[in-house]
Amino acid sequence: MRALQYRTIGAAPELVDIPTPTPGPGQVLVKVTAAGVCHSDEFLMSLPEDQYTYGLPLTLGHEGAGTIDAVGPGVTGLTIGESVLVYGPWGCGRCYPCSKGEENYCERAAELGIKPPGLGAPGAMADYLLVDDARHLVPLGDLDPVASVSLTDAGLTPYHAIKKSLPKLVPGSVAVVIGAGGLGHVAIQMLRALAPCTVVAVDTSEDKRALARKVGAHHAVASDESAEEQILGLTGGRKVDVVFDFVSIDPTTDLASRLVGVGGEIVLVGVGPGAVKVGFFSTPWEASARAPYWGSRSELIEVIELARAGKIKVEVEAFGLDQGPKAYERLAAGTIPGRAVIVP
Repeated sequence: MRALQYRTIGAAPELVDIPTPTPGPGQVLVKVTAAGVCHSDEFLMSLPEDQYTYGLPLTLGHEGAGTIDAVGPGVTGLTIGESVLVYGPWGCGRCYPCSKGEENYCERAAELGIKPPGLGAPGAMADYLLVDDARHLVPLGDLDPVASVSLTDAGLTPYHAIKKSLPKLVPGSVAVVIGAGGLGHVAIQMLRALAPCTVVAVDTSEDKRALARKVGAHHAVASDESAEEQILGLTGGRKVDVVFDFVSIDPTTDLASRLVGVGGEIVLVGVGPGAVKVGFFSTPWEASARAPYWGSRSELIEVIELARAGKIKVEVEAFGLDQGPKAYERLAAGTIPGRAVIVP
């Protein structure tokens, strides 16, 4: 089968031919119909050799959709040909977080060497994907896999981040979304669907600010030295209730720290190296910061239902498997307004 692999530190991914896997006990072989391209992939491929821990060669793709092609011994309850999404943050399935479906916070994954597809285990940018357990497959039904595959991360990650902040997003509240790209433009739609708050998007790109307005942001401002003044001008000088930072580099975390108000919250969703200083003299009273990771299996089902109800839609641009390297070039250049999707 064909697979898009990261094979050499610092080099572009390559399309290669590798053996098609055979499912063992408890495993499921999925024929891939779509795989999402993510900044997390770009991040790991930018790591120097002494910091890279994901193994080589690595088949990329932690967002996957496909149809059930074959099952290993002991697997029941699945139908050959059934359309599914792949839940990415695999865990042990037995610890307390996993028992709640929060495999993104598995207590034993590192100890047991369990890694997500595309982030350590072979990923979905291939003709076939071997899934370790049937519980990591969620029925997609009649939803389009190309339009839906990014829900497994670009949908699930912002949903998990937003869900825990909903008590703060009451009528009259303000939520700021920094970064209106692949995850941010989905977050804007979720905020509009789930909370009665005013949504302000911040981005360096006019195209992405236009996308933010298109998908429901009440306001979209340029991410420059005037951003704080612009946002506080929109709120009448009042600091904001929640800032969702989908970039998380020093300029954006600094902006978030200046914007958040008393009792507010900063949510660092992006994988950038930025940090927030929290302390008695550093943040407003009762303000907090957190850094969530991905989301739970039950939350993925909830995200799919939002999509099925027409509340959220991922802007996608499709690429063939052989165009994968070009998709990553476009991602790095910032010229993909929503999400790139590989279609084998």
